[in-house]
Amino acid sequence: MTSTSAPPAPTTFGQLFSIPEFRVLFANRCLVMISVASSSLALGTIMFESTGSALLSALSMFGGPLVALVVSQLFLGLSDTLRPRTGLMLQMAAPLVANALQALPGVPWQARFALLAIPYAVNAMLSGTQWVVLRDIMSGSSYALGRSTLNLAVGGMQVVGYGLGGVALLWLSPQTLFIVAAVVNLLSLITVRFGIKDRPAPGRTSEGLVARTRRVNRLLLGSRVTRPLYLAGWVPNGLIVGCEALFVPYGHGSLAGYLFAAGAAGMMLGDLGAGRFLTVPQRDRLIGPLRYLLAVPFLLFWFSPPAAVAVAAVFIASVGYAASLPLQERLITHTTDDIQGQALGLQSQGMMIGQALGAGVGGAIASSLAPGHTMGVLATASLLVTLALTPGLRRSAPRHPVP
Repeated sequence: MTSTSAPPAPTTFGQLFSIPEFRVLFANRCLVMISVASSSLALGTIMFESTGSALLSALSMFGGPLVALVVSQLFLGLSDTLRPRTGLMLQMAAPLVANALQALPGVPWQARFALLAIPYAVNAMLSGTQWVVLRDIMSGSSYALGRSTLNLAVGGMQVVGYGLGGVALLWLSPQTLFIVAAVVNLLSLITVRFGIKDRPAPGRTSEGLVARTRRVNRLLLGSRVTRPLYLAGWVPNGLIVGCEALFVPYGHGSLAGYLFAAGAAGMMLGDLGAGRFLTVPQRDRLIGPLRYLLAVPFLLFWFSPPAAVAVAAVFIASVGYAASLPLQERLITHTTDDIQGQALGLQSQGMMIGQALGAGVGGAIASSLAPGHTMGVLATASLLVTLALTPGLRRSAPRHPVP
């Protein structure tokens, strides 16, 4: 009688990309981010041309995550009660429909905001679905490698998508760019349909969706173990994003572009290093240092440092975003399979909302203080929140053996 054993966990990019479903998830992430960047540029351009309002233009490009503030409180449980492949297909179909309708001529700007809300609302309901699929594809110890690799795809494709979209607007109308985005969404839908296995819903229940969503959210946010994990991933990061939202007024031109590029590069390096080269215990032990690293370099902006120092500080600080990987690993450890879609979706949606609110707080403070001083205030607040949450995080810490 022969016995079978599970395949070894992937530890290298070659082994990771040898998994067919992971290749599909990676390609899908790349396509999605190209579509998001292209459609955002098209919508922001049309909105400014139609209304002449910089505020409405900015909200059309970056205000979408605020839709999740309401939707995730009511329908996030769908991540666990719907078949994962169906959920992913709905996430691809929603922007396909929205972008196709945005391409129609003569759409009023008010209706464009309504169309913008469609994909964000659907994503808020199902934001944990892709992480459930990733969890099923990966073994426990390799989840962070898969997650960090998908993060790299998001960061890289944001740069590529906005770059290509900006160039395309030189020759194409915004409506045509919407059509391009819709075609990319269609490709995303096809890759999911034929590249991802159909799996049963992990948390089928007779309980109503809204009731289940509220019950599980209360469970997660009321727990003395998981609540600090959420707050540690939402608040300090959101305050630092508030610093990043001030790069334009601080940089006065090309320096802002260098600061944004340095931030993206640092974040990608952090994800690469933590996901590829560190073990689970090593990542977990770095949660504290990485969260402090995220804020400390921004204290230099109190003193208006030279451009080179400012760029280096942002690069080093952004490596600290990698703390989200071990925080999510702890979250998986302390939640059961039937609610992990909602648990992971709540983390993702909370991060997006926290970043939007952090940008708003930074802008409000900067109306009274200089941008550099505001960034120093936000960095100090981030450090204080990190320090205050440290005792609570000890309740979720695993007991690692001494190497």
